[in-house]
Amino acid sequence: MDHNADVLLVYPPVTKPASPPAGVAYLKSALQSKRFSCRVIDANADGLNWLLQQPDSHSITSKQTRTLNNLKAVKNSETYADRAFYKQCVTELNRDLYEKSAPYNARVSLTDFKQKPFLPVRSGDLLLAAKQPEQNPFYSYFEKELIPRIRSLNPKLVGFSINFLNQAVCAFTLIGMLRSSWSCDIVVGGGLITSWMNQPQWDDPFAGLVDACLPGRGEVALLNYLGSTWPPRQYIKPDFTDFYPDDYFSPYRVLPYTSSHGCYWRKCKFCPEHAEKNAYVPVPHHQVFDDINELVSEYQFEAIHFLDNALSPALLRKIAQRTLPVPWFGYVRFIRLLENEHFCEQLRASGCSMLQLGLESGDQRVLDSMQKGISIGRMRRILENVKNAGIDTFVYVLFGTPYESRDQAERTFQFLVKHSRLIDYINPAIFNLPVFSEDSFNLKTRPFYPGDLSLYVDFEHPAGWDRRHVRQFLKGKKTHPIIADILRRNPVSFTSNHAPFFSESFSSAVPVANKKVNIR
Repeated sequence: MDHNADVLLVYPPVTKPASPPAGVAYLKSALQSKRFSCRVIDANADGLNWLLQQPDSHSITSKQTRTLNNLKAVKNSETYADRAFYKQCVTELNRDLYEKSAPYNARVSLTDFKQKPFLPVRSGDLLLAAKQPEQNPFYSYFEKELIPRIRSLNPKLVGFSINFLNQAVCAFTLIGMLRSSWSCDIVVGGGLITSWMNQPQWDDPFAGLVDACLPGRGEVALLNYLGSTWPPRQYIKPDFTDFYPDDYFSPYRVLPYTSSHGCYWRKCKFCPEHAEKNAYVPVPHHQVFDDINELVSEYQFEAIHFLDNALSPALLRKIAQRTLPVPWFGYVRFIRLLENEHFCEQLRASGCSMLQLGLESGDQRVLDSMQKGISIGRMRRILENVKNAGIDTFVYVLFGTPYESRDQAERTFQFLVKHSRLIDYINPAIFNLPVFSEDSFNLKTRPFYPGDLSLYVDFEHPAGWDRRHVRQFLKGKKTHPIIADILRRNPVSFTSNHAPFFSESFSSAVPVANKKVNIR
């Protein structure tokens, strides 16, 4: 039964619904520690499940039955023993979402939201979405399910956590509905809001619709708004009691855990962390392990996904000295520690199932220009060590940076081919130049998107290696037999969030006692 709340936190559609949203779980805990009653609604996972389960007609058709079976299959570990079947299930779910959103001139998937004429980088379009909520494909869910639930909670303040462009249109649609039907304070925060507000040209276009835009760490900003305080370096364990495990499109209950805010390296010139100069705040190591043990025990989590920009060497040393209660995976840099074979074996013994590694380029000059602080030789040794230890590798590469030529991109491709036996998954991406990054002042730029909220600009490449040429290059290289074989392994839509689940060693390491049960 729902109870009244001082604060309600809403996580809007659409992002990957693979695990609970970590940010609002931390924020809820902080608010409650200051004696504010708080509830959380994950409208992303709930909304996607709701939309998929709506029949196309008054009777349940064979097509709807297939959709429901696909939903069950994606949440069943046995599905991950058959990559072809998994791909079919996710592809059909996406196709069903496309069809259900098409009448709204929208294209919804499990990981994306696009709708004409609304562009999330244009504040005018977001304000228009707030005035025309009936045009949103989630409108029925908002009207029939979400708004009544919000009213039942009777919150004094509703906060929206908006971290990605994919969420913006739906968030402002819901804000418009709430503003017209309920009297309460409405605030917005999250990673996307913070990035918008970090731009020098920011001039709050949402004044009048929302009561405040709150940048930075939610604990600090929201508690300040409520007349309380939260020290920037204080930390608290997240609270997941408002989430239904069965809502998430995952065969295991995954704990999304953050052992730090910001990035300890913070030197990579292509990265928004560098451009926005965000502070690095680590959680004390003893607190990390206490949190994990308590959260796994309390909520029966079956895996841990470290969400840090990169796990610090100091924390990795501590992890390697113990065994975590469930398998884990996360982002790391190509650090010297991983050049030690024994250390990689210790990480595997700790429960490490997969490492997400930012390789970016296979050319040393490009790496140096990026300020990555790593060498080609080190990357080779680390990939060898990690793979030999039995840890899967998810490798990220970046093409089209201002420092790269076509020949250097070719060297990256050759590096991937040469070391393909050490690489389980590849994520090839095209570089986006942050609006006010250091490089943007040294290049001839032009608008990337026609909007006042765009975070990136297009640029005239010094070597003529523009986005069109990069796209053509990648299109050709993706057909190379070796690269194509690796790319076929990438989980459709969910990529690194689901990749560990295809490993037999992962499923065998999950404690049998940990079963999905509702936790609210």
